[in-house]
Amino acid sequence: MGVLVLSRSFVGLLFAATLAAGCTKVGDTTSGPAQTAPSAGGSPAAAKNATTIPHTLRIGDILDITSLNPDLAQASSLGFMSEMTSGWLVRYGHDNRPTPELALTVPSKANHLVSSDGLTITWHLRKGVKWSDGAPFDGDDVVFSTSAVNNPHNNVVGRDGFDLITKIDEPDKYTVVFHLKRPYSSFLPTFFGSAGANPCILPKHLLGNLPDINNADYNSKPVGIGPFRYVKWVRGDHVELEANPYYWRGQPKLKKIIYKFIPDRNTLLTQVQSGEVDLWPLVGLGFYDRVKALKNVTTIHSPGYFYSHLDFNMAHPLFADKPVREALRLGVDRRTLRDKIGHGLGVLQEGVVTPVSPLHAELPRVPFDLARAAALLDADGWKRGADGVRTKNGKRLAFDFATVSGQPDADQMIELIRSTWQAMGAQINVLHYPSTLMFAPYQQGGIMYAGKFDMITFAWQLTPNGDLSNLAACNQIPPNGQNDARYCDPKTDALLNREKSAYDEAEQRPIVAAIQKQMVADIPTIVLWIREDIFTYNNDFTGWHPNNVTPFDDMLGVDI
Repeated sequence: MGVLVLSRSFVGLLFAATLAAGCTKVGDTTSGPAQTAPSAGGSPAAAKNATTIPHTLRIGDILDITSLNPDLAQASSLGFMSEMTSGWLVRYGHDNRPTPELALTVPSKANHLVSSDGLTITWHLRKGVKWSDGAPFDGDDVVFSTSAVNNPHNNVVGRDGFDLITKIDEPDKYTVVFHLKRPYSSFLPTFFGSAGANPCILPKHLLGNLPDINNADYNSKPVGIGPFRYVKWVRGDHVELEANPYYWRGQPKLKKIIYKFIPDRNTLLTQVQSGEVDLWPLVGLGFYDRVKALKNVTTIHSPGYFYSHLDFNMAHPLFADKPVREALRLGVDRRTLRDKIGHGLGVLQEGVVTPVSPLHAELPRVPFDLARAAALLDADGWKRGADGVRTKNGKRLAFDFATVSGQPDADQMIELIRSTWQAMGAQINVLHYPSTLMFAPYQQGGIMYAGKFDMITFAWQLTPNGDLSNLAACNQIPPNGQNDARYCDPKTDALLNREKSAYDEAEQRPIVAAIQKQMVADIPTIVLWIREDIFTYNNDFTGWHPNNVTPFDDMLGVDI
């Protein structure tokens, strides 16, 4: 599947999902997240890759992009590059918690930068920072970037949270104050945080005079405030980055990064083996055993914030019938799929919030039960035809199933799902799309955002704050947000609004659990499992300690 990174709920597309992502963070390089012991198949010295290019990192990714501006597009590959190049108020550390970047301090009620009523957020900004073209950064850029998100002429991915900002004060060039309609606890990843997927801070000096940013030259070669800056984008092939000479924290050890788009995972595996690719982020689960066996690379994995899933298009008349959705969920043998295709990696659960999150909640598991699925369909009036496919009122239990092309492990998974659904009387027509079309913006007719599917599979990455609004709120159905399932439930909406008003994590926890419980009951999506993020990299690649949220937020100390 593909991996998509979600705004506010960072979305990714990988095996059983494609991903969309946001901006990056910086932290110390002394420790990383809890991970399995690396498996390199031999010592780095013995397995040294002869094709290594000193101080040049070559990353291979299956997910191509439609823009380099994270305000206008989403993909895990774009999110990773944005972590290294874009401007963020906060980044995320190795504990998956926010840490200051362009903001001097992370606002909170405790330090009084968030008002006691939660309606005012004050940002004190870092002085002496420059954009990657050498121009100075200040509060004008933050004010402009906020206005750009709320400009109705801009085709931004979503405005959830930003639409609550009623006024912005700028008492001086290094202080910005947001005034809100109501409290918004998700402000840290959403308001220009690297774990928010999008949007990032934009340079007013380059974009401030445009009526909209949709077709700006900037989108092909953004100017940012990260440790790296863009050099060029060869569409459909690769993006080149170089060390940013103006980065305020200092110079990274790497001098160059080449981000290659290789849409077929078998080809990508070959290039990892031959040494043409130094790093494969988010390796497909079906390829884990193969990369683990290679001698020239190290492979690590740990649970992350991505979850693989199947989404119903709730606007489809067939899926307005809840017993159909319930029967199809009962007909997915998730344990067999994970163990057979995913080599046992991934956490089986019903909720979308990862167990590495402090907001995780255990919910009762829905079993694989073909007999119960058949009984539900029988009771709902779905009768088997001569060809084995059920019909009701002249409608067949048959629908299109959208997936990203070039993912043989995802195709194997879909075929296993097809076999169990066929046994219960459902038929699917699998449609493959290139990632650029699958995840293109709504305005460009993207399959996912424009709702041109009956069922779809990819992976969302959630932000660490647990806000599910952008995935589940009624007002976030595309083009207004990323609620691709077109799910709308008043009870869920009320819970989502409660969660937004709760700044305290202990107060948020039961609300987030209740939201997930309601979504499990309504079945707009079938959660397959929480993904384990797999990274395979050249044995010569050193100093990299990815966290569970923004793996490329700390790139100053890495080298090859």
